Amino acid sequence: MSVQTSSAENEAPSLAGDCWGGLASMLVALPSSVAFGILVYSSLGVEYSGRGAMAGLLGAAALGLITPFIGRNPGLISAPCAPAAAVLAALVSELLAGKEGAPLDASGILPILAWTTLLSSLLQILYGALGGGKLIKFIPYQVVSGYLSSVGLIIALGQLPKLFGFPKGTPLFSGLFTPSLWKWESLAVGVVTIALTLLAPRVTKRIPPAICGLFGGVAAYFALSFFLPSLLRLEGNPLVIGAIQANGSVLEQVNAQLSSLFHVEWTTLKLVFVPALTLSILLSIDTLKTCVGLDALTQSRHQPNRELIGQGIGNLASFFVGGMPGAGMMGPTLVNVTSGGRTPRAGVLEGGFVLLALLLLGKWIAWVPIGALAGILLVIAWRMFDRNVFKLLLHPLGRIDFAVIASVVVVALSVDLIAASGVGIALAMLLFIRDQIHTGVIFHKYELGQLSSKTRRAQVEREWLLKKGGDGLICLLQGNLFFGTTDQLYSQLDKDIQNKRFLLMDLRRVRSIDYTAAHLFEQIHTRLQQRNGNLMFCGMPSGAFVQVQFERYLEELGLLEKGNGILVWDTLDEGLEWMEEQMLLSSGLSRSSRQTLLALPEFNLFREFDEPTLVAIGSCVSELFVEAGQKVFSCGDSGDEVFFVRGGSVRILMPLSAGKHHHLTTVSKGGIFGQMGFLDRELRTVDAEAKEPVHLYALSRQKFNERSRSNAAVGAQVFARLALATAHRLRSVDEELRLLQER
Repeated sequence: MSVQTSSAENEAPSLAGDCWGGLASMLVALPSSVAFGILVYSSLGVEYSGRGAMAGLLGAAALGLITPFIGRNPGLISAPCAPAAAVLAALVSELLAGKEGAPLDASGILPILAWTTLLSSLLQILYGALGGGKLIKFIPYQVVSGYLSSVGLIIALGQLPKLFGFPKGTPLFSGLFTPSLWKWESLAVGVVTIALTLLAPRVTKRIPPAICGLFGGVAAYFALSFFLPSLLRLEGNPLVIGAIQANGSVLEQVNAQLSSLFHVEWTTLKLVFVPALTLSILLSIDTLKTCVGLDALTQSRHQPNRELIGQGIGNLASFFVGGMPGAGMMGPTLVNVTSGGRTPRAGVLEGGFVLLALLLLGKWIAWVPIGALAGILLVIAWRMFDRNVFKLLLHPLGRIDFAVIASVVVVALSVDLIAASGVGIALAMLLFIRDQIHTGVIFHKYELGQLSSKTRRAQVEREWLLKKGGDGLICLLQGNLFFGTTDQLYSQLDKDIQNKRFLLMDLRRVRSIDYTAAHLFEQIHTRLQQRNGNLMFCGMPSGAFVQVQFERYLEELGLLEKGNGILVWDTLDEGLEWMEEQMLLSSGLSRSSRQTLLALPEFNLFREFDEPTLVAIGSCVSELFVEAGQKVFSCGDSGDEVFFVRGGSVRILMPLSAGKHHHLTTVSKGGIFGQMGFLDRELRTVDAEAKEPVHLYALSRQKFNERSRSNAAVGAQVFARLALATAHRLRSVDEELRLLQER
C-alpha cells in the first residue's frame, strides 16, 4: 500500500496517464458489468441474457460518462456492481415466484426494474442534497460486512447452476448431486476462468485478472469447439450470451424506458419502494467506502454529499438508456489510479472506452461463454465474503459482533436481502445503544478534598475543607445521556447521593441529553435537597448553539428555576468555589469572621518570628486598599513587592489575545501573591485584579534589602519561608494536574 500511495502522490496528472488509467479500468469493469447484467436478466429466461449484457454495458458507459462531471472525485470509477445485481436479481426472483402477489412474467417485471432503478437514483440525489453523505458513513461496519457477505453468498448460489449448466428450474442442491444434469463444457470453461483469474496476479500485474480469466474462458470454449462443432452455433446456444443488439437509437431507448413506467399498476408499484431504498443505501455505502479508500491512496479528501449527487445522476442516466445501476467500485478505481489516472477525466474516458467496445466488439461479446462469466462472478463473490468474521469468535467481545453479522446473512438467505436491510438498520440502533452503555458516562469522580477551586485559602479553611470534603462530589460526565445510559449513571451515583450534600456535574464532554436523563436529574436534585444540598451543572458544551439548546431544554422542563432549581455555573472552578463557600459557612467560619483583617504576625509566613524581627519587617511593609474590579498590578508593570491579603480576595489572570484572559487562581484572606516579582524583580507577567474590596500588605524588596543588610538572619528566614510556600503551591498544582490527567 505504501508503494502505491507514494506513486499516487508523486505522479502529476496528465492526459496520457488518464488515458491509460481509463483504458485499464475499462478492462476491469467491462467483464463484471456484463456478468452483473446477465445475473439480473437471465432469471427471466436464457433469451434475456443478451439484454442483460447490453444493460451492463450501457450502465458502465452511462456511469462512466456522467458521474465524474458531478462527483469530481479524482480517480473514482463507477460501474455496475454486485450489490445492485444482488438486489435486482432478488427482486426478479420474488416477482417470478409471486411472493408479493400473483406471479409476473418478463413483460410485467421489466417496468418494475425500471421503477426501482429510477427511484433509487432519485433517493441517492436526495441523500446528497440533504447532507446524508456524512450520515451513511456511520453505519456500523458489522452491518456493512453482513450486507456484503450476504451479497457474495447470493451471487455464488445464483451462479453455481450456471457454472454447472443446470437446466432452468433445477434446484441447486438437487443438481449438485445429480451429475447427469451437469454440462461439462460449461463447467470446464468456468473452472479455467476461475483458475486464471486467481493465478493471474502471480504472473503479471499489467493485465487485470478478470481479463485474463475471461480470455482464458473464451479460449477454452473455442478449444472445446474443435471436438464439439455444435458449440459454434450462436442462435439458441444456452452456453453463450447471444446477440446483444440494441433496440433502436438512444432516443428510442429513452422513450421506451419512459413509456414502460406507465405500464405498471399502483398495487404492483408499491413493491418497488423497499427494494429501491435498499438499493440506494447499498450503492451509497459502496461508493463512499471506495471514496475513503481512494482518499488514503491519493492523500485527497472527497466530498460525500456531492459524490452521492453525482452517483445518483449517473444512475439516472443509466436508467434512461436502459442500463444497470452501479456505484464507485474499488477494483477499477485502484487499477485506474495505479495506471496513471489522476483526474475525473479518467472516469469519462473509461465510460467512452466502454461505449467504444460496445460499438466495435458487440458481435464478438455475444460469443462470451456464460460459464466464463459465472466463474468471474464466483471469484467476486468469494472476495466479497468477509472471512475474517470467524476470528471474532475467538474473543468474547467479538462474539456479539459476529452474531450481528450472522443475523444479517441468515435473514438475507432465508428471507431476502431487502428484509436483511431492515434487520441491519435495527441492529445498527442496538449496536449504538450497546456501545454507549459499555463506554460509560462517568469519566471521573472526585471528592471535594481531592479537587479544589483556584481560590487560595487560609490554613484553617484549607484544613476544614479537607476534613469535610467528603460532603461534596465532582462528577465529570461524557457521551450521551439518554434512556440507555441513565440507569447506569443512577446506579453508580446512588451511594454517593445517600452520603453527599453537594453534587457538581461537569457536562463539557456530554453530547446530548434526553427527557429520561432530565427526569433523573430531577430525582437526584430532590434527594440532595432533603439533605440541605444541591445538584449543580457546570461547563455546558462549548459550542454556543448547543449550550443554548441544553439550558433552554432544562429550563423549559422547570429544572433550573431560581431559588429552588439546579444551579448552573459557567466553569468548574465557579462551582467548586461555591461549594467551598457553603461548607465554610456551615462550619461556623462565617463570612463576617473571615472578613476581620489579619495582622502581620497572623500570616503563616511570619509566624514564630520574634518581636524584633516582626518590627524590622513591619518597617518595610505598607498598607494598601483596592476597590473591587481595580488592578493591584497589570501584566508588564514593573514592581518588586510581594502582597499579603489581609481581607477580601484577588484574582490572578493571564492575559490572552483579543482581550481575553485565563483565570489562574484566586488569592483570599491569608494568601500571598506577587512573590515572583519580589524574587527576580522582573516585569509582571499576569494581572492581579480585586475580586472584592481587598486590604493588602505590600512588602517592598528594595526596603527589605536595606533592612537585611543589618540583619542577615531576617532575610534568610523570609526567603526560606517564601521558597517553602512556593514549593507547597507547586505540589498542590502537581496533584491537581495528576487528577485531571488520570485515564
